[in-house]
Amino acid sequence: MVSRLLQRLEACRGWRAGLAAAALGALAAAALPPLFALPVLLIAVPGLLALLAGAPTPRTAFGLGFWFAFGNNLVGLYWITEAILVEAARYWWFVPIAVPGLSAILAVFVGAACAIAWFAPPGWRRLLALAGAWVLGDLARQYIGTGFPWNLWGSVWELPGAPGDLLIQPAAWVSVHGLTLATLLLAGMPRFGWRGWATGGAGLLVWAGFGLWRVTLPEPAAPGITAVLVQGNVAEGQKWDTALMEELWRRHLALTAEGVAKAGPGAKVVIWPETASAYPLQDLAGSRIPPAATAGERADIAAAAGGAPTLIGSIRFDAEGMPRNSLVAFVGDAPVAAVYDKWHLVPGGEYQPSWLPLPVQIAPGSFAFGPGPRTLRIPGLPPVGPLICYEAIFPGEVVDESDRPDWMVNITNDAWFGNSTGPRQHLAAARMRAVEEGLPLLRAANTGISASFDARGRERARLGLDRVGVLVTYLPGKLPPTPFARLGLLIPGGLAALLLWWGLMGEVLPAGLFRKNRTHLPKRIFFAFVNRF
Repeated sequence: MVSRLLQRLEACRGWRAGLAAAALGALAAAALPPLFALPVLLIAVPGLLALLAGAPTPRTAFGLGFWFAFGNNLVGLYWITEAILVEAARYWWFVPIAVPGLSAILAVFVGAACAIAWFAPPGWRRLLALAGAWVLGDLARQYIGTGFPWNLWGSVWELPGAPGDLLIQPAAWVSVHGLTLATLLLAGMPRFGWRGWATGGAGLLVWAGFGLWRVTLPEPAAPGITAVLVQGNVAEGQKWDTALMEELWRRHLALTAEGVAKAGPGAKVVIWPETASAYPLQDLAGSRIPPAATAGERADIAAAAGGAPTLIGSIRFDAEGMPRNSLVAFVGDAPVAAVYDKWHLVPGGEYQPSWLPLPVQIAPGSFAFGPGPRTLRIPGLPPVGPLICYEAIFPGEVVDESDRPDWMVNITNDAWFGNSTGPRQHLAAARMRAVEEGLPLLRAANTGISASFDARGRERARLGLDRVGVLVTYLPGKLPPTPFARLGLLIPGGLAALLLWWGLMGEVLPAGLFRKNRTHLPKRIFFAFVNRF
């Protein structure tokens, strides 16, 4: 049955081939969090390879890859519409544009990968080339236009519970990008009949065996700190309502006191979500905006937290009067202990980029950029690397490796996305960062999902969506720096480039790579491409 389907796809031409590609891409989106319907990839990827086998030119291959990715992104990113509907009165006209427009932009990267893979001979070499070019495209879209590496295919292995715990462990070596590379290779194996099925099955067993070995290693020592994660469950439409500000402030204080009482004696840390305080809690010296963190407010925080270090998401204003999306740390009723400013801002959400032609600004105001990843040293706590919301989706860009923290904290506000796949996909991205860095991660989300992950990405506690409450958990211990933490994106980038070369040239390494005279290599590459036309 599968072979018959692949033969029919290979024979498709024109608009029928494009429609088939879009349908296969949409089907593949079911493998993403939170559905994890992995078997659909065993149809989608071989189907894409079959369509490429029937493509007469690289231009046609580009179109097929474009429509495949367009269908995939259209389904996987539908939740963005939820954010626009928060401001429906102003941006109703943007609803039919936003998701299709973003899907089309992201589809260019997969289209380019398919055009490059077309130059490789059909068969296993084309699969290698496609996987390598696809991941290099994913790496590119992590940086182009401020970057948007959402729904990378490596996240399909983040299944709930023990199966996911096993299957995400290789990310400590190769990151989510490397998992994407392996996903494409495994999913393409049915294209090669029973040998492909056998090879894929054996590869998956080795993969799971590695994960089993890693999760059974001894646990790192925990620092003995109890974490109190506050989830206020504030609807986005209420957050900036001046009539509700005091009520919401008191809600977070009450939840803090409840969580601290539940935690009992011992060292603690209290964490509020992104922009949990509508009042600015800290301002740079010389700011034109009067400071808002009065002694009375600091005393309220200290009393609720029992003097424990408290990390609060807040807007603050710099010396130029520009707002910043920040994490502000207090210890007792003393002045601000530390501040972190978000540096990966959301284009069209937190600022208006010059390259975005449409006048869309969902969040109020235009925020200033922070300087980058930073480790905060707060009295009473191990060094911590903060991540605010969107920043958790960027592999290799989440901590300052020159001043490595002992844990990560991710404060976020997913109220923008409603009860959709968006918050669940966002949670999956944060979980993957814990595995890649070998660091525990605590996540406080305004409307959920708040959670705790250990240094191997295993979920230790959770508070679900749309609930007012407090999650009391412990801070797990850190692992030594992982290979990915040491070398970063060089690892998946190098693997992807190696597979692309192998697929295009038919050799793992260039024959003349280590010779003294390598001037013939560019000629070989050039003529290899020319001969494919």
